[in-house]
Amino acid sequence: MDNQLRIQASSDSASMSAKSPEGASWRDFITVTKPGIIRSNLIAAFAGYWVASGWDVQYGRLILTLLGTMLVMASACVFNNYFDRDLDMKMERTRERGLPTGRLKPGTVLVYGICLGIAGLAVLFIFCGMLAGWFGILGMFVYVVVYTLWLKRTSTWSTSVGAISGAMPPVIGYVAVTGTVDLGAWLLFAMLFLWQPPHFWALGIRRKEEYRAAGFPLLPVVKGTRRTKFQMIPYVALLLPVPVLMYAYNYAGIYYLIISLALSVAWLYLTLIGLKAKDDDAWAKKNFLFSINYLTLSLIALVLNTIHV
Repeated sequence: MDNQLRIQASSDSASMSAKSPEGASWRDFITVTKPGIIRSNLIAAFAGYWVASGWDVQYGRLILTLLGTMLVMASACVFNNYFDRDLDMKMERTRERGLPTGRLKPGTVLVYGICLGIAGLAVLFIFCGMLAGWFGILGMFVYVVVYTLWLKRTSTWSTSVGAISGAMPPVIGYVAVTGTVDLGAWLLFAMLFLWQPPHFWALGIRRKEEYRAAGFPLLPVVKGTRRTKFQMIPYVALLLPVPVLMYAYNYAGIYYLIISLALSVAWLYLTLIGLKAKDDDAWAKKNFLFSINYLTLSLIALVLNTIHV
């Protein structure tokens, strides 16, 4: 009997050991910063800096602006992962992250996020100007406190309000050069702010049941797919004036106007035909992928066709 108990105990111990999480790797520390989000927003920050510079670029300051923006965004994303670790365990696409699996310890992640935030804000305030630093704080506050801790768990408005933080990078880049908030800063803000909700809702339609299971009151979960499709339309439609105004007020040239306006019209058409789509998942996937290409191509065109000072 004793032998059997020892064998069973040994077996249970081996089973628990096999299921216990491995130690964290450097990839886990990179993943917790959400590098995909950082990459796209750094392109936007670069575009904001470039437009404000009008090709007369101080490259040292540009590098410091991108560094500070990256660190601030990384910090906000780390805090987001820290506070969402319990909910991430309920979703298939997030349950293998470092925190839900236990490879990363919550205390370590919290310190990591604090250090990244302090470093990023220090760079922005010291080397990029007070406005750049304050916009960095605003972006972090909205993303961590307003979005993550409050609206993401309670309201369908989370996506729209959270878009404020996602629109900060190009504004930070812009004011790092100008030291002021003018029409150019507002237009860059509008581009990124209006882009985010329809982009994220397209993903939300595809992952609706995952978000429902995790308890997120995302618009497709609470109001349904059709209501979400209708709500995407005004955001995409309001993107149409952005390239027109960028051109009219001499921030960008005719090539940017043509490319960005054509992309905006194409995205609006794709969004409108979604109202009659028979396969919502296929349509949402197409819309989501197009939204990524829309932003990337629009920002590239904006940089290449920025008006020389």
